[in-house]
Amino acid sequence: MDRYRISSDAAETLVEYRFDPDRFDLLRERLLGADAGPHRNWIQGRIVEPTASDVRPLAPLGSREREELAERGIAALRRGEVAVVLLAGGMATRFGGGVKALAEVLRGITFLDAKAIDVAHVGRRYGASVPMVLMTSFQSHDALGAAVETYVDEGARISLAPQSVALRLVRSGDLYRDGEGQVSLCAPGHGDLPEALQSSGTVATFAREGIRHVMVTNVDNAAATLEPAVIGAHLDGGLPMTCEVTGGDLKGGAPYRVDDHLQIVEEFRIPPHPELSPPRAVNTNSMIIDLDVLAADYPLTWFAVDKMVGGDPVVQFERLVGELTAFVPAFMLLVERDGLDGRFQPVKDPAELAARQVEIRNILTARHILGEG
Repeated sequence: MDRYRISSDAAETLVEYRFDPDRFDLLRERLLGADAGPHRNWIQGRIVEPTASDVRPLAPLGSREREELAERGIAALRRGEVAVVLLAGGMATRFGGGVKALAEVLRGITFLDAKAIDVAHVGRRYGASVPMVLMTSFQSHDALGAAVETYVDEGARISLAPQSVALRLVRSGDLYRDGEGQVSLCAPGHGDLPEALQSSGTVATFAREGIRHVMVTNVDNAAATLEPAVIGAHLDGGLPMTCEVTGGDLKGGAPYRVDDHLQIVEEFRIPPHPELSPPRAVNTNSMIIDLDVLAADYPLTWFAVDKMVGGDPVVQFERLVGELTAFVPAFMLLVERDGLDGRFQPVKDPAELAARQVEIRNILTARHILGEG
């Protein structure tokens, strides 16, 4: 790492977490070249709103259709075909530091606790053994490795899959350095998921164990529990990916057709388009992905993303897992946001937690997650 003039500690972290200097330098060259400017991340192709049939609602609780979907999902769970992956690389900077997965979502219950209890509850209820993998970052890996030991000692099947690491830049293309001249490292987004699962040996392990479908969700969305009916809806849809989307006045990625291919498109990728209406449904970043998709090497885009670090503007390169839908057919499953069937209660800061805590408690209580573990 001599080319970057960095400390030995930073260099060791880059090596340990699979930093690719050649790829990084190529991305830096592109940033300074013809791809620079506000249009650099815009999607190419003809973009139109999805049709009514493109986004299909999850059958409501109590309906016969919901029961049938649940039966299909339970059968897959009992066959040992389902695993859970948590996107758990984030730091709880807005919660006062630490690792986001280890912050409390409810008194005495961390985000990781809620997920682990949920998976254990499903396993006991349906006689299934469901492995859970945490995609960690250089920031969260050691702390989460220590935290999961308790669950493993109790018989849970939990392992880690560290994602890679990158360096931040300033707009001139130079490395960003703090007031002491030290470089700033970052995790390059949840689009690292296939690479992390492959390099950690998780994909190979899942294949040997007969895992066919992987539920992926953000660790800070406690409402995205392991729901058999969602697994059943994925199987019923018959496509390699199922993305959970929800209605409401929310920001973020959304389903669109790009050159007639239905996919998740992030908001910052959409160029000014007066003919497009606000999205009727947005991406929750919870999805079911067939293992074959995660075993493949799809060329996910590296986006140059503007951030603020210590009050300074920086650029970092990230990939997005939702872009897998640009390469494989995807089923868009409309789920409830709130209520006892709600599946989207993300928590980014203490204010959002305070606003959602009652809803989260009600949801987890209704699903018999609270009071267990």
